[in-house]
Amino acid sequence: MEKSHIGLIGLAVMGQNLARNIARNGFRTSVYNRTTSVMDEFIAEHGSENLVGQADLADFVQSIAAPRKIILMVKAGKPVDLVIESLLPHLESGDTVIDGGNSHYPDTIRREASLAEKDLNFFGCGVSGGEEGALHGPSLMPGGSKAIWKDLEPILTAIAAKDFNGNPCVTYLGNDGAGHYVKMVHNGIEYGVMQMMAEAYQLLSQNFGLAPNEIADIFEKYHEGKLQSFLFEIAIPILREPDDLGDGFLIDKILDKAGQKGTGRWTAIEGMQRAVDISVIQQAVNARIVSSRKNYRTQLSEKYEVRSQKIMPKEALDDIVPVLEDALYAGMLISYAQGFDLLRQAAEEQNWDFDYSEIARIWEGGCIIRAQILKTLHEAFQKANNAPLWEIEDIKNDLQDTRDSLRVIVGMGANTGVPMPCLGAALGSFEGMTRSRTSANFIQGLRDFFGAHTYERIDREGVFHTDWSKHW
Repeated sequence: MEKSHIGLIGLAVMGQNLARNIARNGFRTSVYNRTTSVMDEFIAEHGSENLVGQADLADFVQSIAAPRKIILMVKAGKPVDLVIESLLPHLESGDTVIDGGNSHYPDTIRREASLAEKDLNFFGCGVSGGEEGALHGPSLMPGGSKAIWKDLEPILTAIAAKDFNGNPCVTYLGNDGAGHYVKMVHNGIEYGVMQMMAEAYQLLSQNFGLAPNEIADIFEKYHEGKLQSFLFEIAIPILREPDDLGDGFLIDKILDKAGQKGTGRWTAIEGMQRAVDISVIQQAVNARIVSSRKNYRTQLSEKYEVRSQKIMPKEALDDIVPVLEDALYAGMLISYAQGFDLLRQAAEEQNWDFDYSEIARIWEGGCIIRAQILKTLHEAFQKANNAPLWEIEDIKNDLQDTRDSLRVIVGMGANTGVPMPCLGAALGSFEGMTRSRTSANFIQGLRDFFGAHTYERIDREGVFHTDWSKHW
């Protein structure tokens, strides 16, 4: 019996599409699913695409050429551990288990160490691009043993999306949990970008009384310029979609409660733990938390009088549209600068040797945040030898050119009652990061008064404490 090059466990839509992608690229692929009927239906429809279904786990493992490569496309957390546990009796020395889910990077590190004790390999690989990306080419973020990467490279390179220059959107990122860490930060940035777009949508809807299809027209213009991206591309049909169950547009009938699956929250926590300003991502997570409290928000809205909102004249829109475009561009640059700052700090603490130009490059295609801005970042990092984005001349010039627009839009939101947690956080981060003196001296004075926490001075060396008791 002919052996498969690779196996895949977990045939939800992402798993099915990834398996088809691998098989289409010339790698015979065995598949297994806990619910056999799902596998049977999948093979009945796509079995001719170089795919082999196995109803028994032992048979599935034996159908793969040794040393085996088995991809897991199952829900992150305990399900991954349970699948690994069920596989162990059937694996042999040198086999490799590849986790293609959104696993938390400490779990990846733990699993790699645990399987190494059994002379087995564990490899984490972030996969971004959703269902279509899995089928037609995702952005892949692999991390683990470099020797295992070399073994997997032909397959991962073949199935990956292409960047703006036609190169595969995959690169080796580093040992143990590096790949899943980069995927986590990718998702955190995704949270921030989506929330800033939502804030722009609300501003145009609330302040100018624009219908969703009119906002789609504006977003379409943005998509033709420097904000060109997958997210703006899909925002256009979303805003134009009519409600097939009633009048008007579907977007107006969608409940304003946003879900989350953990990666954004993990990123926000990482920023706190590693003492890195990623306020845009943190506020994006917080915005989803606020949205989830729909019933309570509705109760409070009945208790607080909302200031009468005067719709701005359409004539003013011509002036605001380019300002809003610049504000979004500035906000997104700041969000990326924060995300890459977190990657830089994690690399130092985890002993990962990240190439930030390469990370930006592999996000150019396949993934959810693929956008023209990533080509800008890729080239900027490359030109500046991977210096922090804040310090790169081209990025500095772009922020200098667009920061006043960010101020205008955030100010407009504050004056008209449009919440702008992410655009506001981006502005606050910019104002804080680009000035030499902040208000933290006042904080230190308070801390020393109530807790004798001491302070340093700007005019002499040493640590100081003032006896504030004379003021009691």
